[in-house]
Amino acid sequence: MAKELKELTKRSDNYSQWYQDLVIKADLAENSAVRGCMVIKPYGYAIWEKMQRILDDKFKETGHVNAYFPLLIPKSFLSKEAEHVEGFAKECAVVTHYRLRMNADKTGVEVDPNAKLEEELIIRPTSETIIWNTYRNWIQSYRDLPILCNQWANVMRWEMRTRLFLRTAEFLWQEGHTAHATKEEAEQEARMIQDLYADFAENYMAMPVIKGVKTVSERFAGAVDTFTIEAMMQDGKALQAGTSHFLGQNFGKAFDVTFIDKNGKTEYAWATSWGVSTRLIGALIMAHSDDNGLVLPPHLAPIQVVIVPIYRNEEQLGRISAKVSGLVANLKKVGVSVKYDDSDNKKPGWKFAEYELKGVPVRLAMGGRDLENNTIEVMRRDTLEKETVSFEGIEERVQALLAEIQKNIYQKAYDYRAVHIVEADTYDDFKAKLDEGNFILAHWDGTLETEEQIKDETKATIRCIPAEGDTTPGKCILTGKPSARRVLFARSY
Repeated sequence: MAKELKELTKRSDNYSQWYQDLVIKADLAENSAVRGCMVIKPYGYAIWEKMQRILDDKFKETGHVNAYFPLLIPKSFLSKEAEHVEGFAKECAVVTHYRLRMNADKTGVEVDPNAKLEEELIIRPTSETIIWNTYRNWIQSYRDLPILCNQWANVMRWEMRTRLFLRTAEFLWQEGHTAHATKEEAEQEARMIQDLYADFAENYMAMPVIKGVKTVSERFAGAVDTFTIEAMMQDGKALQAGTSHFLGQNFGKAFDVTFIDKNGKTEYAWATSWGVSTRLIGALIMAHSDDNGLVLPPHLAPIQVVIVPIYRNEEQLGRISAKVSGLVANLKKVGVSVKYDDSDNKKPGWKFAEYELKGVPVRLAMGGRDLENNTIEVMRRDTLEKETVSFEGIEERVQALLAEIQKNIYQKAYDYRAVHIVEADTYDDFKAKLDEGNFILAHWDGTLETEEQIKDETKATIRCIPAEGDTTPGKCILTGKPSARRVLFARSY
């Protein structure tokens, strides 16, 4: 049964199916009765809760506060910022009526044609419009600025081709929306949040990222600049792990949000917006996991340590339980999430397979011989290495091991990315290296036409213009025209 529990498609055979298998078998999420929407199961939601807590603390440390804005947005609001409405128009779900009634033969319900809304409502694809309409009432003077709001919410973007966590019609996220008195303050805010996201990705998700700015065609609809963090998955594809947008005065002007500055002059407010979503769980899976199941960095694992007793009878179980009770209490005292699994409905082999599949970073096992020898077996999920060690000092050893695992998972992902970021100077070389599963640093002539042709022919997009890296001028790989610097190309999720 343990083998059946773990049976996954191998990454090398079908990476996409491996991912799908793992999400389902590790009990993270499943498809729902609503097309394109998912059910996030308790274990998957526990990962999201950890992400929320960490990010929420970071937002509050930087002066942000949480608020909540309506799910439904009047259609007219989306018409006020032209780029914004064009960017989201094809993804919007629209509410047209406000009541149902019984059908004629009393077998079910139907939309009441007499209950048509005077103005249709959009289920939020993002909240800039409703929030900036609200900010108009909050802002009169420079003394009212900055406004630093964040909300934890769900959004709806009508997706035709979905994949659990990575792309679903409804998903969970946080969205920050800030208003500022000056351009410089707003730009600084957008860059600060990009740095915050990068810190979270690298130090908590153990996932190295590349910071940069999006090209005009790839930036957020209605933004002046979009700052991004891009992560490499194990198949060489990129995943946009977080974005922060400098919106200029676009939304201030669209919703007439003005204030009196220090010199008594009327100005439009400057804006940012930024967000990360449950897509990060998909990133976590694809960046680290293996053919045996999830590999979770300890900082985000719902269960960091599991202890499994191996016993012949109730008397022996009682002795093991008494032995490890102090260990459980002491680990909890220092903030380690620990589970003692003495359930009698599954055998130890099944439990080992289940916790390995679910990516629990450290597994401890104690049997009769360990009781006699005052030892305990330790297994680390990242390398699958096992050893039997003295029970004395096990608390300190486990804490050190969790820190080591966190560091090792990051280093493994970093080393993989280092091998798979390559340069290309010709179009043929570019296409060949792309097919080998690499990120490509290449020259681009800066035109939309060239960017679109490369995308159409190779399915690779410019992920970002990196904040750091080679800024030596060169020649575009496609046209041979002058290029200011190399940009980052990749196929993506």
